[in-house]
Amino acid sequence: MLSYTDLKQGTIFVRDGEPCRVLEYEFIRMQQRKPVVQLKIRKLISGKAIPMTAYPSDTFEEAEISTGEARFIYESRGTYWFHPVGNPKERFSLTADAIGEQVKFLKPGIQIKAFRFGEQIIAVELPVKIEVAVTEAPPSVRGNTAQGGMKTVTVETGAKVLTPLFIESGDLIRVNTQTGEYSERAQKS
Repeated sequence: MLSYTDLKQGTIFVRDGEPCRVLEYEFIRMQQRKPVVQLKIRKLISGKAIPMTAYPSDTFEEAEISTGEARFIYESRGTYWFHPVGNPKERFSLTADAIGEQVKFLKPGIQIKAFRFGEQIIAVELPVKIEVAVTEAPPSVRGNTAQGGMKTVTVETGAKVLTPLFIESGDLIRVNTQTGEYSERAQKS
């Protein structure tokens, strides 16, 4: 069992029979009152992010989550289809809400980590850095930039990424999937 102070950022626990991940954690102690913890949690099955307050008398059950490798196949009408690595017949699907912000970096064939709660796949996680091809990039006009400029490019998954001016259409770049930021150029076109 977890106490209210164990619910640090990233902790997964069970609330109302559904696994939840702590997104934000803030310990608050006001004068003459009992301390509380203000949380922002994401329900991993429904994908909803909600605020929550935990009190010293509360206890929480730790979620039994197992992980495995899976591969992204395709997207159809807002549903994203995957299969476990080595078993393409056993397919499963998730919605964009369940995947979260990382959905904009999914490309067919990418290997991801799948999280299972009981018999149900509840979430997936992309590698921290992936390589994507730049499909659209405005021309690089340097102008009056003392520190070096930035421009917004479109990558093969449709996501928009802020990159340095020297990135051109056709370049292969590495992007951090957790922050959505440009990391480095992988290969010049």
